[in-house]
Amino acid sequence: MLPRWHIFLGMVFTFLIWILMPETNIYYLSLVFLSSFMIDFDHYMCSVMKTGTFSLKRAFVYHKKEAIKQERERNKGIRRRGDFHLFHTLEFHALLFLIGIYFTPFLYIFIGMTFHSILDIFYLIYHGYLYRREFLFVNWIRKKF
Repeated sequence: MLPRWHIFLGMVFTFLIWILMPETNIYYLSLVFLSSFMIDFDHYMCSVMKTGTFSLKRAFVYHKKEAIKQERERNKGIRRRGDFHLFHTLEFHALLFLIGIYFTPFLYIFIGMTFHSILDIFYLIYHGYLYRREFLFVNWIRKKF
């Protein structure tokens, strides 16, 4: 899913939280909103490692080329995992939740990131790309070594 959709839907989600729970602190609402799309920072870091440049424009170009490549591969019946995204793993979400139990701001970050991940899962299922995402850090480590 493109970042603009995560930003838009994150804004709608945050607004709904505010409507349903108007007593929620604006700071916490901001954390939900920002974390609903900033989780994709791992996509940017992946492109930095692959391209060797910090250019945001090159990061978008890299991911556009990857999308074209994945479509070609899928049409040929090749089902290859995509790049690994640490912030999208269950372990990372669990860590944020556990920290959030003791430090409230992390609970709101967890909520925003979980909303983002749910959107990603629906998107991947709808477009037939669920096989491209690794959801467990442990599996990624096990396959790497």
